[in-house]
Amino acid sequence: VRLVESGGGSVQAGGSLRLSCVLEARYPRTRYSMGWFRQAPGKVTEGVAIIDVDGRTTYAESVQGRFDISQDNTKKSLYLQMNSLKSEDTAMYYCAATPRFVVTFRTDEWMYWGEGIQVTVSS
Repeated sequence: VRLVESGGGSVQAGGSLRLSCVLEARYPRTRYSMGWFRQAPGKVTEGVAIIDVDGRTTYAESVQGRFDISQDNTKKSLYLQMNSLKSEDTAMYYCAATPRFVVTFRTDEWMYWGEGIQVTVSS
């Protein structure tokens, strides 16, 4: 499984960015839960938003109401629409996937990770 992120960059506080992630898998019929995680400098990796194989979503409290996670019909492309960005959203953002049906923000539940993409929000 390979995950490729795109869409990061720099934006001023209050602005918006949209992250994308494409999942490439040898066995396309396998279903995956997918999610977004982030790591700010000097901090641990934290969950941002996840979507399970049945489309149920979970958001971190810090992004609730500002971020929206979605997938395309193939469920192989994942998106994160980020609105009302704050300086504290600055981090490296990672796309993750796992064949688990029940998932949480625990990083050890996620089997596959992208290389990450930088998001910088200036105040």
